Amino acid sequence: MKTNPGSLLVVDDDAHILEAMADYLRTLGHRTETASSCEEAIERMKEFPFEVAVCDVNLPDKDGFQLLEWASQNSPDTAVILLTGYGTIESAVEAIRLGAFDYLTKPVIDDELNFSIQRALGQRMIVEENRNLKAQLDQRFGLASIVGRDYKMLKMYDLIESVADTKTTVLILGESGTGKTMTARSVHQLSSRHDKPFVEVACGALPETLLESELFGHVAGAFTGANHDKVGKFLQANGGTIFLDEIGTASPGLQVKLLRVLQDREFEAVGGTETHKVDIRLILATNQDLEEMVARGEFRQDLFYRINVITLTQPPLRERIGDIPLLVDHYLNVFNEQSHKTVECFDDQAMALLQRYGWPGNVRELINVVERAVVLSKGNVISASELPEAVRHEEQLSPSFDVAAGGSLKTAMVAPERHIILEALEANGWNRQNTARQLGINRTTLYKKMKRYDIEFEKHISAS
Repeated sequence: MKTNPGSLLVVDDDAHILEAMADYLRTLGHRTETASSCEEAIERMKEFPFEVAVCDVNLPDKDGFQLLEWASQNSPDTAVILLTGYGTIESAVEAIRLGAFDYLTKPVIDDELNFSIQRALGQRMIVEENRNLKAQLDQRFGLASIVGRDYKMLKMYDLIESVADTKTTVLILGESGTGKTMTARSVHQLSSRHDKPFVEVACGALPETLLESELFGHVAGAFTGANHDKVGKFLQANGGTIFLDEIGTASPGLQVKLLRVLQDREFEAVGGTETHKVDIRLILATNQDLEEMVARGEFRQDLFYRINVITLTQPPLRERIGDIPLLVDHYLNVFNEQSHKTVECFDDQAMALLQRYGWPGNVRELINVVERAVVLSKGNVISASELPEAVRHEEQLSPSFDVAAGGSLKTAMVAPERHIILEALEANGWNRQNTARQLGINRTTLYKKMKRYDIEFEKHISAS
């Protein structure tokens, strides 16, 4: 039998049995320590996180069940195997009920003990792998996956954390490419449903007839080509979360069915009569103005009120230019790893162009630009010339200065300087100290410039 070495603690008050067992386990490659009483075993386990403890039930001070109880509360990752000279089915059942990994009767056969230890070590490995996968999921889909320090993003983080572990329907608003799917996954990952399904449906990608079948399923013969029963996305998501992207494209008929699912958590498959009840958390997203659609009669008012309970707004990238260096660094690391490159950064001129560009495709477009730059890079630093033409073209669109018109340099600089200060204030949540630090000026200078250019938070909010 293949032996995976582990760290073991053997506990027995019979010195001969104790040493014989420890010697045998050491020959198998295990790090093995010994204890002759319950108290001594507890002291050893406080000092070192053993993977497995093999413990006799009868000990001079306390019994093995008391060590098991202590381990369950204080060292839950340690598997406890109990040994007894007079085993009964009742005591074995009780041991397993209290959390023992196994219960063996003396005299213990070497292979039997080794097999039990190997099973314990194997189970621990699976638990550890699951824990690592969970950590990776949290990293990939939890809040750590959403990059940004802009005050609008910080407000969104707070709201995500507040609503994540509830059943409340969430509506995510934002332009295409802002990361609405990532936000939906984060809400799911931070909820108690994180180990249940997350099912995503792009409503705008399917025609109405197919979309209804995709969501609710269909029975054989429901329509031409329906040769067998199909389970829909709502049933697949049962117990977890369903994310409906581009909900503004839903037809009037589909909107009626969605309203019923939201109200009663029940539906019928297309062509079917059986009513299915589901336990789901619904997250929806759109880049359209649903209120305007309601006013035009294109979206049901009652459905809008049902889904507009908690609204998360994804700000477009052009409104959080202070986050661009963070996003660039993050995706540089991602694409360096994928393409086995060692690109360190974008140079100052390239970064200035990235922060000046309008980003109609938002974060999705930025990701593509970073990936392209990494793949095509010849050195460790990305220069402005290596950026796509659309980003470099922005430089040519900068306001020109007409000398013939008789304008002074000071006059020509007013508009761009005011714009830069406003963008910096926006990026820093109108925190003057942080804004001054980002601009490389002191707070007094910033105050004077704000006064000169008539920049006030209240005026700016009312104007926007």
